[in-house]
Amino acid sequence: MAMSCDHPDLLPLDEALRRLWEALPTPSLPEVRARRDDPALDRASMDGAALRAADGRAPRRVLGTLFAGGDPAAFLVTPGTAVRIMTGAAMPPGADAIVPVEQLQTEGSTTRPLIDPKPGDHVNARGVLARAGDLLLAEGTSINAARVALLAQEGLALPPSARIRVGVASTGDELVPDPAPHQIRDSNGPMLLALARTLGAEAELQAPLPDDPLALAQALRNSGGIRILLTSGGVSMGDHDHLPSVLKELGATLLFHRIRLKPGKPMLAALLGDLLVLGLPGNPVSAYLNALLFLPPALARLEGRAAPDPWQTGRLTAAVKQKGDRPLLHPCRRVEDRLEPLPGRGSADLVTLARADAFAWIEPPGQEAGAKVRYLTVL
Repeated sequence: MAMSCDHPDLLPLDEALRRLWEALPTPSLPEVRARRDDPALDRASMDGAALRAADGRAPRRVLGTLFAGGDPAAFLVTPGTAVRIMTGAAMPPGADAIVPVEQLQTEGSTTRPLIDPKPGDHVNARGVLARAGDLLLAEGTSINAARVALLAQEGLALPPSARIRVGVASTGDELVPDPAPHQIRDSNGPMLLALARTLGAEAELQAPLPDDPLALAQALRNSGGIRILLTSGGVSMGDHDHLPSVLKELGATLLFHRIRLKPGKPMLAALLGDLLVLGLPGNPVSAYLNALLFLPPALARLEGRAAPDPWQTGRLTAAVKQKGDRPLLHPCRRVEDRLEPLPGRGSADLVTLARADAFAWIEPPGQEAGAKVRYLTVL
C-alpha cells in the first residue's frame, strides 16, 4: 500500500501566516484627539441659499455668495435676505437653514423658496462629527489612507511613506545565463522581482547564490539595507539545501520551516536582525504561490497597514482530486466566478503557471464540479 509523503507535524498555512504577522514590527499611530470641533462652524451640505427658516416661502434679497473657505462674517442674514452658498461653506450669521438650488426660484437679486424650510435643513452642525478633545484614533492603530487623511486634517505629522526594499536572490549552481542541457536559466528571480514590484515594493534582483554555505552566509550578513530577502531554492532536505543551517549559525530566529501545503511545503521564514528572510522552494510554481501568500502580509505589516485578504470565491467547472493530506492549490483559468481547472503537472510546471489566472484551494480528497471554493488570483 502506497504511503503518503506528508507529515503530521507540518504547519498549517493560517498558523504560518499568523507567526509571520506577529513576529514583524509595524509602525502604528499615536493617540489622535480632535484639536477643534469638526466641523469648526455650521457648514452647508448643499449648494443653495442660506436663510432664516422662519420666513417661510417669502422672497429674499440675495446679499452675495459664500464659497467654501469664505469668511461668513462678511454677511448678516436678516428677515427678507439670503446668501447664495456653496457646499462646505460656513453658515453666515443669522441663517439657520439651506434651501437647495433646485428648490429655489431666482430672478436677478431675488430668490424665493419653493418649499417650507426648517431650521437645520442641509446644515452640518458644528461638532456633529467630533468635539474638540474627542478620541479619534486609539494609540497603536494601524495606518491606512483614511487615517493619514485624518492626521492631515488635524495638522499632525504624517507617517513616512517609503516603500519597503525587497531583495530577490535565487540559489543553485545549476543557474547559468547560457545553460547546457543539464543546467537552467534563472526564471524564479525575474518572476519574484516582477511580483514584488506589482505588490508595491522597491525590489532589486541580486545575483544567484551558489550552493555554498560561506557565500550564502556572506550574502545574508551584507544585505545592503533591504528589509525582505526572497530566496528560492535551498530550503528542502537535499545535500545542497544550506539556507536553514546557515540562518541558524548566524543566530536568526526561525519562524517556521515546512508548511501543510501542496505545492510549497519546504517554505521557510526567519528574522535575521531587521532582515526578514522568506526562503521559498526552488520549483517555480511553489516559489510563486508562497511569495503570493507571504509577501503581501509582510509588506503590509512593515508598512503599518491592515492584513490583506487575498482570497476570492468561485465555482469549479470540473472535479479536482487531491491525494494525500495536504490542501492543494490547483491552477485554473478563471471566467468571471467560474474556475476551469488546468492539467496539474507538478510544481516545476512553469508553462501551466504562465497560463493560469487563478489557483483554487482544494481540500483532500478533492472537490467535485460545481463546488464553491476559494482561490488566489495570479498577479
